[in-house]
Amino acid sequence: MTPSPEDPSVPADLRARIQDDPWSRALGIDFLALGRGFCRLGLTVQPHMVNFQGYPHGGVIFSLADIAFGAACNSQGEFAVALNMTISFLTTVAAGSRLVAEAREIKQGRRAGFYQVNVTSEAGALVAQVHCVSLRVAALGVPSSGPAASG
Repeated sequence: MTPSPEDPSVPADLRARIQDDPWSRALGIDFLALGRGFCRLGLTVQPHMVNFQGYPHGGVIFSLADIAFGAACNSQGEFAVALNMTISFLTTVAAGSRLVAEAREIKQGRRAGFYQVNVTSEAGALVAQVHCVSLRVAALGVPSSGPAASG
């Protein structure tokens, strides 16, 4: 089930922190939906986001997927970081296109979480697929807020 944009399963203060990510703002990413273990984002590919061939830079696509993954794995209220992300670029789109990234939890263990992120064009073409592993680090004594927790 896809959560509504204002899914009450994510507390408002946590939602605000996730959506106030500086890198997300710099890229112009729109948060379309956020729920426990789920996030959907949108991004319009700007002219400065393309590579020398005129297509979206892989780093922009990866950043979009990474932000969706980070929001999904932290949406449950336990501080988590990316442990591994493997991306497959499947097709490309033109500058000006709208990309949508959808991250879903596959399985959450005590510390490791497994997620799938699909990046599609607005028309539904699969642009990239990302397999992700997160690590819950609160048990390791890492603070969940403040400068040490960012990044």
